[in-house]
Amino acid sequence: MGLEVGLGLGALAAAGLGLAVGAGAYSARWPASQIYGRTLIAPRRPEEIALTFDDGPNPRWTPLLLDTLAEHGVKATFFLIGQYATRQPELVRRMYAAGHLIANHTWSHPDLAITGERQTREELARTNGELERILGAPVRFFRPPFGSRRPATLRIARELGLTPVMWNAMAYDWNTDSAELIESRSEKLIVRNSKRGKATNLLLHDGGHLTLEANRAATVAAAGLLAGRFGASRRFVTVDAW
Repeated sequence: MGLEVGLGLGALAAAGLGLAVGAGAYSARWPASQIYGRTLIAPRRPEEIALTFDDGPNPRWTPLLLDTLAEHGVKATFFLIGQYATRQPELVRRMYAAGHLIANHTWSHPDLAITGERQTREELARTNGELERILGAPVRFFRPPFGSRRPATLRIARELGLTPVMWNAMAYDWNTDSAELIESRSEKLIVRNSKRGKATNLLLHDGGHLTLEANRAATVAAAGLLAGRFGASRRFVTVDAW
């Protein structure tokens, strides 16, 4: 009897540990989770779409994306990797001059759910300092790489004057070379969010954290398709509008 009780308690403890681990992973990486702290996702404005691009600037594809967005009169939010931005200050200034919102995506794209507080602060502060030097203007928004964060991540960001931003739509544009597939995935999510009474905060990529010139031809083309499809029925905004 004692052995059975012991085994039962052990199973319960293991189950409890599993739930705790699962809850921690959810809190650290799921974009909608607010358990570790408040983040900006999307307001109750179903007519609005924010196109957000991570991991740039990309010297090959970001200029083409800027041309595409300009053709449709769309402003977007760009979460820039600091070490890429410092190598392309003129491109960063071009993005800002075109009316796009420039935001912080850390210096080297680490997983902030597992980095120490000192490194986290250095990643964010160094990137902000460099972007503000290039632009001559404040940078007030931040997105954690991979969406990974912990309570200290969000606390440090706010201490630096940064609003953490997540997303509620992701087109997985980095794993396909089909613009039509990216558009189709995005359209379904935009419609879903609208039915739920929410704006869409769409995560796309104009760069790649593993290489400076990641191929983003499909994303650039998809951005044009989305702008054309929703330009008459939705309003494209940058996240500072929220």
